[in-house]
Parts: sequence; C-alpha cells; structure tokens
Amino acid sequence: MYYLVLAVHVIVCIFLIIVVLLQSGKAADLAGAFGGMGSQTAFGPRGSATLLSKATTISAVAFMVTSLTLSIMATRNAGLGTSVLEERTTKKAPAKTAPPKPAAPAPAPAPAVPTSGPAQPGTPPAPAKK
Repeated sequence: MYYLVLAVHVIVCIFLIIVVLLQSGKAADLAGAFGGMGSQTAFGPRGSATLLSKATTISAVAFMVTSLTLSIMATRNAGLGTSVLEERTTKKAPAKTAPPKPAAPAPAPAPAVPTSGPAQPGTPPAPAKK
C-alpha cells in the first residue's frame, strides 16, 4: 500500500510541475515585462478558470493528500506513534531477586612473628637504632 501511494505521489508531482510550467503568467503582456499591470485590477485579471488552472488545483490537492498519507504511513510503520510513557507502561519491570546471603567470614590470618632473618617482601624496613 505504501509503495502504491508513493508511486501516485511521484506521478502527481511530475504532473503538477508540468501543468504549472505550461501556464502563462497573469501579466504576460508587454506591460508585465516592465512591472506594470496596465489596466488590470489589483490582483490581476479574473478570467474564467481554464483547463490548466483546474488541473493545477486538482493536482495540488492530490499532492497534499498523498503527502499527508505518506507521512502518516511512515510514522505508523516506524513505531513513532507511541510516547515514552506508553512504552514504559507496556514494559514489565524485571523480577526482583533476593540479595545473595553473605558468605561466612574468612578466618583471620595469624599474626606474623618477627624473625631475625631477612625482611619479608612487602614489609617496610625497620628503623635504624642509635
């Protein structure tokens, strides 16, 4: 359905461009070349609607309708029609698990007895006696 509306939209765009370019301007006479309106009214001549002006109106309406249809279809397909609050209510919170029980405390290491031998690695040297 989306591609059908897209194809119609492209055809309407091309038709609208052609119809607009085929129309002559309202001030296409010699006075219009110099910026004057001649003896015409303030907004130009209000003649009967020609076939080209009717085709322009119809194709402009079709262009607007297909543009709105494509934008609505694109947002529905992309999932952008929901708000953050709607997504939050649909998602369930993860199940709470009980915190793990602490393990039994490890036995304290036995105190080190200083020996007269070389210093153990990782211990600071003893201060010199005077």
